[in-house]
Amino acid sequence: MTWTVATYLTYLLVAVPLTIWVATTLSRNGRVFLDDVFSGNDDLADAVNRLLVVGFYLLNLGFVLLYLRAGEPVFSLRGLVEGVSAKVGLVMLLLGVVHFGNVYVFNAIRRRSRVEALRTPPLPPQGILGQPPYPGQA
Repeated sequence: MTWTVATYLTYLLVAVPLTIWVATTLSRNGRVFLDDVFSGNDDLADAVNRLLVVGFYLLNLGFVLLYLRAGEPVFSLRGLVEGVSAKVGLVMLLLGVVHFGNVYVFNAIRRRSRVEALRTPPLPPQGILGQPPYPGQA
């Protein structure tokens, strides 16, 4: 086995579990946030959470696999460590960008639903302003 193949295996053994751990953590802890975004609609929050996890896996594992190829042969342990750290570092940055993109979008949805809730009057109007409340009063 050459150092290049060892680099590939090491990269996959680090990047794939890291992606799975991040997806699991975001799914578990993001569930409460999605419940708030969708105003207590548990079924919708669960469905969106599952869809986000699937999209997260497709996007990030696809990137991990596409980024597997080394630019040049690896001839030493030092080259292995440097190559794997650069690749895993970029994967981690991508995971963070995808996460913050999702948080931004869902926070915008949550903010919009709260603004719309403030626009809705809590009670129907009780009367017309400028008229006496009782007949016969002046």
